[in-house]
Amino acid sequence: MAPDICIIQKTNPIMKTLQFKTNIKCDGCLAKVSPFLNGLEDIRKWEVNILTPEKILTVETASLSAGEIQAVVREAGFTAEEIK
Repeated sequence: MAPDICIIQKTNPIMKTLQFKTNIKCDGCLAKVSPFLNGLEDIRKWEVNILTPEKILTVETASLSAGEIQAVVREAGFTAEEIK
């Protein structure tokens, strides 16, 4: 008689990429916002391109909404307008 077998397979949640126009414009700004974004466990990866006029923040997350990310950026003292 074969033993009962239970197989559990965890799948990675589907990641979504959100983008925002920001006023994060320099290395000092990045240093200020970093602890706020790094403190969110549900962010897999984030980056800000400070070399473009739009200062685009790109966030990879499985569960956070645009509003939640905007609130954290605002808490750090910056603006974030979602790019749809």
